[in-house]
Amino acid sequence: MSYRDLRNFTEMMRALGYPRLISMENFRTPNFPLVAEILVWLVKRYEPLADIPTDTDLEQDRVFLIKAVAQFMATKAHIKLNTKHLYQADGYAVKELLKITSVLYSAMRTKTIDSLGPEEQQSGKFKFDLGSKTADLKVARQLASEIISKGASLYDLLGKEVELRDMRTTAMARPMEINETEKVLRAAIKEVIEQVQKTKDMLNNVASDEANLEAKIEKRKLDLERNQKRLQTLQSVRPAFMDEYEKSQEELQKQYDIYVEKFHNLSYLEQQLDDYHRMEQERFEETENTLRLMQNKLREEEKRLMKAAGSEDESDMDIPDEESSESETDERRPMKPHLSREFPIQGRSGLRIIGNMQGGDTEDENDSDDSEIDV
Repeated sequence: MSYRDLRNFTEMMRALGYPRLISMENFRTPNFPLVAEILVWLVKRYEPLADIPTDTDLEQDRVFLIKAVAQFMATKAHIKLNTKHLYQADGYAVKELLKITSVLYSAMRTKTIDSLGPEEQQSGKFKFDLGSKTADLKVARQLASEIISKGASLYDLLGKEVELRDMRTTAMARPMEINETEKVLRAAIKEVIEQVQKTKDMLNNVASDEANLEAKIEKRKLDLERNQKRLQTLQSVRPAFMDEYEKSQEELQKQYDIYVEKFHNLSYLEQQLDDYHRMEQERFEETENTLRLMQNKLREEEKRLMKAAGSEDESDMDIPDEESSESETDERRPMKPHLSREFPIQGRSGLRIIGNMQGGDTEDENDSDDSEIDV
């Protein structure tokens, strides 16, 4: 696609009176709806009574539209279009559309120039109505086709003129015989009579066929009336078991309503159950976290108490020098360490059991001490 072709196409469409503005950017990408609209408009402009399909929703409809337009332009305007390029709906389609628009534009311009005066021709204004000359176009196309067919037959006959000239000269040189001429004329008359008889037989057959068709039409009409009456009778009669059917329909509607209500309730209960399980799971996880924190606190407290008890034992084992002047009795008596420990009770925060590892003094120990003092 060249810029000149696209510019010429837009200018020609504007001059032909296309109601929509065509931009040069419309054919940068495939635009089949616009191409289909332009094709239908050009065909209607060329032949207002032409029957061209306008559906383009399906691929089959688009192909049928392109084929119909190409066939119409080939038979009526003798314009050969490339269907593949038209289906592409891009710059290549513009070249094919330009073939149709150039014909219409040249015809419009020629007619306008012939009808205008010298002053109006200089103004360059086109006032052309192709729809008003539809009958003239039909006659012109018919005459053109007849001229083509007559010219082809004349060309074939002129090609055989050499042989026919010799035969014609021989026939003209030969003297005519009355008996032979009479024989030929009788044969021709007989042939004409046979053709006339055949035509009469065909006319008689047409009349008999027409009578048969009318009889068939009457028969079909009677069948149609009978079937319509039967249909009306069936529509007026109430079918059997209709009451039971209606009751079953009502019962089915009630059962369906019950089913919908139960289904809604079941869905609600399932949702509530899921929420309860989720809350229980969250509560269980929270309890486990709380117990774990309590255990960690108890372990730390126990370690702290054990460290405190160890420091007290070391302080009790140290003997200062000032106490060396005590009596020998006190020196002989071994020191009993007083170990006190605090044991935490699990599950009860803030409660501790305090005790030591030393037992109480007995009476025997007291008596032995008194005896030693006496001595």
